[in-house]
Amino acid sequence: MQKQRPGRGKSALPPSYYEGFIEKKGPKEKEHKRYWTSLIGDTLFFFNSSRDTSYVEKLCLSGFLSLTDDNSRDKNLEAGRLTLKMRDGEFRLTVPSLEARELWKGFIYTVVDLAVPHSLTLLPGQIHQLQEVLSEEKNRRRKQEERAAPPADSPANCTEQEAELPRCFNKVSRTEAESLLEKYPDCGNLLLRPGRDGQSYAVSTRQELNGSSVMKHYRVGRQGPGYLIEVENPISCSSLSDVVSCFIEKTDRTLVPFILQEDYEHSISFVQSDRDSGEDTVQRARAFSSPKPPLLPKKPGLPSPRASLPILYTEPEPEPEAELEPEPEENIYLNDYCNAQSAEDTVKRGQANHSPRPPLLPPKPAPTKMNPFNTKTPVKPPVCLKPKPNQRPPSESMATMKPLLSQPSEMLLHSVTEELREKLLQRRVNLS
Repeated sequence: MQKQRPGRGKSALPPSYYEGFIEKKGPKEKEHKRYWTSLIGDTLFFFNSSRDTSYVEKLCLSGFLSLTDDNSRDKNLEAGRLTLKMRDGEFRLTVPSLEARELWKGFIYTVVDLAVPHSLTLLPGQIHQLQEVLSEEKNRRRKQEERAAPPADSPANCTEQEAELPRCFNKVSRTEAESLLEKYPDCGNLLLRPGRDGQSYAVSTRQELNGSSVMKHYRVGRQGPGYLIEVENPISCSSLSDVVSCFIEKTDRTLVPFILQEDYEHSISFVQSDRDSGEDTVQRARAFSSPKPPLLPKKPGLPSPRASLPILYTEPEPEPEAELEPEPEENIYLNDYCNAQSAEDTVKRGQANHSPRPPLLPPKPAPTKMNPFNTKTPVKPPVCLKPKPNQRPPSESMATMKPLLSQPSEMLLHSVTEELREKLLQRRVNLS
């Protein structure tokens, strides 16, 4: 809350958005006092009466926090009460009616939030009035920002001049410049920065004296198209680069421009979680090998006759035969005529196909004394026997075994035929 400034009349103020009587009680006041209040811009101006031309107090709404209804009872039952909370205290406001309370809330929220509130109970004409106030307030603030904006040649708007600025220029404050010079002494001890007023520049230097740091700051102002180092004997320079060169020459090159070196990584690294422990660790990427040169195509030549022929079939290499246990040669195994004939056919087909493996011959038990006339003699089934390494070729063995196999088979067949003939004769005799 500010008191009236002398010579500031109501006629010199912009037109108000809304006005009316308000009873105000500030944080340091003991009772309410009635004022004619005008909302001009984002400020409440308080007058003793509506005819006064000079305000008594004013309250800027830039420190606005909240505005709520006060439902406490008052002597005037039709009056509406508000609680306005600001950063510097709390104000109690009383307006003549509830309708006036909604209007004051609408105008205050509009200029503070730059938006028309929709949670209030207002008529369509009142909402239209708030929209007009909103557009006027936006225009007022835009003009105010344009008047307060720094000129184009100030350090605040140096985006177009950054190409002409020295490398030791940094957009930092006085305290930040001292921190940079202290933290990175190897990068230099002379730093150029914007001035505090936004219209000039400043040079910050750091040197050591008896183990302690000595900080110095020099103001560099504008002088026509050039610059002026403001010391006891001002020094004129045509550019900011000349300003830096002047400091270096005047100090016998003890001052070095501050150029912060940017650090870059020498290898690719990444953070990866361990599958076993689950902890995040920094891993280094694998080294990249140089790409191999592409293979040159071979010179065309005459194709070899072997390469031109198609490969129809390739015989597999014979597998090594398993070692078999040797057996005595005096045991001779005979097969019947059918098995011997099939084995002989198999041998012939193997020889025709040039098979490197010998055929497998089924074994037969040792020969026993046979009675050609006794057909009830049990015949044991043949047992397969794997070939032996020292066994003779199948053709020779079959040639020697053929005479032996033919005689028992003919005798057996003759005995069976005779026995059947006798049984038939005996059956005819019995039937007759």
